[in-house]
Amino acid sequence: MRAPLTVKGAQRLRAELEELKSVKRPAVIAAIAEARAHGDLKENAEYHAAREQQGFIEGRIKQLEAELSHAQVIDIAALNAGSRVVFGATVELADADSGEEKKYQIVGDLEADIKQGLIAISSPVARALIGKHEGDVITIDAPAGQREYEIVGVRYEG
Repeated sequence: MRAPLTVKGAQRLRAELEELKSVKRPAVIAAIAEARAHGDLKENAEYHAAREQQGFIEGRIKQLEAELSHAQVIDIAALNAGSRVVFGATVELADADSGEEKKYQIVGDLEADIKQGLIAISSPVARALIGKHEGDVITIDAPAGQREYEIVGVRYEG
């Protein structure tokens, strides 16, 4: 199965890939060459750190290329799911007890970032939301116990 990705998420990952290839990869190659010029490589901490960094960069490049080549990019603006929660939805939730509101967008696993309110389609919260409608109440198993939330809004914005 192809992993879903939003258009915005795919653009962000392509930008990261381009940055790694055109800026960070050449910089680490230059750092390795400079460290190599300092002589004995066995006790050269700069050389070993640069090689480790190179390994990380190359690994991330391979991961991004593979993920982007196998991803199914979905244009959220073209979805017409109404008040039903599907991939790409921005969902506003109100805590049934406190009334505190939270807003999340359901995105692909690769682009998830809880600090930005982007939750992975595979996360427990997203799985509880998929298929539900505005006005539904859902129960989520949180570390502090079960919490109930009402879905107060569902939007699809590209």
